[in-house]
Amino acid sequence: MSDSDNAPGDERPADARDDGSAALADFLAKWRGRWPEWSIAEVFVPADQRDVALAWATLQQELVDAAWGGSDPIPGKAKLGWWQEELSGWTRGARRHPLATVLQAFPAPWQSLAHALPALADARERPANVAAAFDRLAPFASAVAQVDNALFDTRAVPGDERVVAANLLHWRMAHEGDGGVPLDMLARAADGDPVAVWAAELRRQWPTTRSGAPVRRIWSALARERLATHGATAPLPAVKTLWTAWRSARD
Repeated sequence: MSDSDNAPGDERPADARDDGSAALADFLAKWRGRWPEWSIAEVFVPADQRDVALAWATLQQELVDAAWGGSDPIPGKAKLGWWQEELSGWTRGARRHPLATVLQAFPAPWQSLAHALPALADARERPANVAAAFDRLAPFASAVAQVDNALFDTRAVPGDERVVAANLLHWRMAHEGDGGVPLDMLARAADGDPVAVWAAELRRQWPTTRSGAPVRRIWSALARERLATHGATAPLPAVKTLWTAWRSARD
């Protein structure tokens, strides 16, 4: 891998990296750092799916960080352009990013995910209301749900994309603060905390659909419980994590 082919987020010089395993570990650790509950919850994921689930969660985080992170959208758009090329390459057997060593071989709709990245970038703009927040994410959430089902060999369920969109909205709230709070939630908050108001409303709006992919059900349940008990960012206690993951993973 040349310096020009460095994956977004891998800032180390080429001679400081090994064959990619250290870089992969760095990316995975970043997601685990945000979701320490996963060290408990992943025991309810089949052993042969755990590496895939972790890599897929990390890829989603990389995409939303590019789309929504920072005060200037231009660097993020450039990263998403890189990712469009990368994901398109996966369908042809080409790969550059360390996450591809885990994910690329799966016959998932990577091209559809690549095509949906502009919609994710467009969702950076503050939505007018709650409905718009979900609607703007619909194209990207639909592509993510398709990848869910391909990776974990599950059947699509109507409403899968809304479950994904709810997860994405929670992730944005947790890591970007009030930047994505809908305008109607800002008005409702008045002089109060808009993030708290939006957290309460998002939990009320959380889909009741049971996703076809058990991994998605676990992610969704953990996010919803964070909203219910500790706010968007604080990890759940171990016992709560264990109970939530077990209940959501059941058939």
